Amino acid sequence: MAQDDKPTRDQAEAAVRTLLRWAGDDPAREGLLDTPKRVAKAYQDWFSGYAEDPADYLMRTFKEVEGYDEMIVLRDIEFESHCEHHMAPIIGKAHVGYLPDGKVVGISKLARVVDAYARRLQVQEKMTAQIAQVIQDVLQPRGVGVVIEGAHECMTTRGVHKRGVSMITSKMLGSFREDARTRAEFLQFIDVGPGR
Repeated sequence: MAQDDKPTRDQAEAAVRTLLRWAGDDPAREGLLDTPKRVAKAYQDWFSGYAEDPADYLMRTFKEVEGYDEMIVLRDIEFESHCEHHMAPIIGKAHVGYLPDGKVVGISKLARVVDAYARRLQVQEKMTAQIAQVIQDVLQPRGVGVVIEGAHECMTTRGVHKRGVSMITSKMLGSFREDARTRAEFLQFIDVGPGR
C-alpha cells in the first residue's frame, strides 16, 4: 500500500469505535474510552513487519569462518503472527537451516527475518516459503530448510473450536530438497513433533 493511501491514526481509531458499536457495546463507556488508541498502538506492533525489508537483515555476512561448510540450524524461533483470513493470532515456532557457501550470517538475523514476515497478515504456508526464499536469494547457500509449527487461533477460538492442534509446514530448497540425507539431518536437528 502506498503511504498516501494509508489511513491516519484518527481514522484507525474511528474504525475501532465502529467495530465496538457493531459488536454491541458503547465505545463511550469508561472501560472502552482508550480502547481505540490501545488497539491502534497494538496494530503498529503486531504488523510492524510491513515497514521492514527482511532481506536487509541478511546483507551483512561473515566470510572468515575457517572454511565452515556444514549445516547451520536455528531452531525454536518463537513467533506471533495473525491469520489474514480472520486476523486471529498464529502462535508458533520456526526452525531455519542452511548450508553456507562461503559466507554465514549472524544467527540473530535469522530470527529477525522470521519476525519481519510473521508481523504481517499471513497464512503459514506463505510465511514458510517467504522465509526460505529470502535466505536463498540473499545468502545463496547450497540449500535452505524452513519448518514452521503454528497454533491457529482462528481454528481454536471460532469455527470448529479444536484446541491442541498445530499445523506444520516446510519449505526445502537446494540440497535440502534434492538430497534426502541433508533433509534427514536437518529434520533430526530440529526434532519436530510430540514428545520432543
